[in-house]
Amino acid sequence: MASAERHWVIGDVHGCHASLIQLLAVLPTRDHLVLCGDVINRGPGIADTLHLVWELVCNGRATWLRGNHEQNLIEALQQRSSDAHQSLLRIDTYRQLGDGLTRQWLQRLQTLPDHYRGKGWIATHAGFDPQGRPDLRIREPFWETYDGRFGRVVVGHTPRPSVERRQHIVMIDTGAVYGGRLSAFCPETDAVVQVMGQTALPIPAPQHQQELIESTSC
Repeated sequence: MASAERHWVIGDVHGCHASLIQLLAVLPTRDHLVLCGDVINRGPGIADTLHLVWELVCNGRATWLRGNHEQNLIEALQQRSSDAHQSLLRIDTYRQLGDGLTRQWLQRLQTLPDHYRGKGWIATHAGFDPQGRPDLRIREPFWETYDGRFGRVVVGHTPRPSVERRQHIVMIDTGAVYGGRLSAFCPETDAVVQVMGQTALPIPAPQHQQELIESTSC
């Protein structure tokens, strides 16, 4: 755990580089940042976002948690099957960076932790499974059964219209890449700082929203 007294947990950036720059400009420079996973994919500035976040990590200012999008990319890069290339072509990061640059990130992505523990709280991308292990893709089963055993849990993963506080859970993905906001939450003070998202990707139609919830796409 970092020595900073306060932390800001940042929701899914998804390549919204300009929004992340704006958010960093208004957050206290002495506080530690925790990127809650899904830094990559979807948005237009994936390469710049990768370099910015990694620089923050190397400087000790940030911790970058693994999200399901980072995990999906790791798994696709490690494939040796005949359809491995087709799997990579479905990933926005690969299409924007190209094969060579994307593969240079594999070793770094493999070092990303799956949670960050603070005093009385813990951040992870999506939640925990029944055995208490971080699950990068879980949704309702965690929301409905979590009993507070790890303290307050701060998660991203599922876009919400605003930061949503449940009994023991804070959900901070506010859909920056869908035209929403990029949010940062301070577990020590309960404060929220937000900037506008950079890109407005189409939000699934109502009849497909359940498919979105059940999928691993965000």
